[in-house]
Amino acid sequence: MAARPHHFLILAALLLLIGAPSSAGAGSDGTGKVPVELYYESLCPPSALFVTYRLAEAFEDGLLEVADVTLVPYGNAEVGKDGTITCEHGPEECLLNTVEACAIDAWPDVNVHFGFINCVEELAMNETQGEWESCFHKLGLDPKPVTECYKSEHGHKLSLKYGKQTGALVPPLTGIPWVVVDGKPRDDGDFVYYICKAYKGRPPKICQEPDRHYRTAVEAGNGVSYNSGGFKLHDGVEDKIEVARVENN
Repeated sequence: MAARPHHFLILAALLLLIGAPSSAGAGSDGTGKVPVELYYESLCPPSALFVTYRLAEAFEDGLLEVADVTLVPYGNAEVGKDGTITCEHGPEECLLNTVEACAIDAWPDVNVHFGFINCVEELAMNETQGEWESCFHKLGLDPKPVTECYKSEHGHKLSLKYGKQTGALVPPLTGIPWVVVDGKPRDDGDFVYYICKAYKGRPPKICQEPDRHYRTAVEAGNGVSYNSGGFKLHDGVEDKIEVARVENN
């Protein structure tokens, strides 16, 4: 008996499905990007340094071609029984954490909200974070959505949400900033290396320049620290904090 035409159509469809490349997985060919999460505090000196130096540089070098970046401004804050949030560096940090959370909420485009957060963190580096509202004017952004957010319960709820997200980390964070690349915590100085390693598509410029894969070291006293305690930025910050580039071994 001759095969019916629709049998050939079914067979052809099955062959196409079997031969089609899979698009699942981080950094797969096509639109796949490596998920990257940054857990930080707005007034933590190493966080501010990482945002304004390492992360900003990576953005300029095309990080978003390979990575889906999520910023989580919360860090080592704690929530009391009454829902009040206490931040490691005081009430001003709680305010700026909420402001930055509101910026992420108001402007979902990572290029936009990172530009604002980078501006605020640059001010924090120079201990002029009280001028954070100047970032609206510098970047040509409407202050209304962020201002209304941080002054309302919505801003508080955003901070609580980020607190839950931070608290759910496995393993838990042990320092700030805390970078998670493709579901795994990574040293913040090597994060670009691990992103490029996880990415399966055609390597963009940022992954073709090995000299970019240096570490960020924050000299504080007698040692090198990546966590949030131990020193404070003052005028003449260049004399007290050295940003060292150390090639990966």
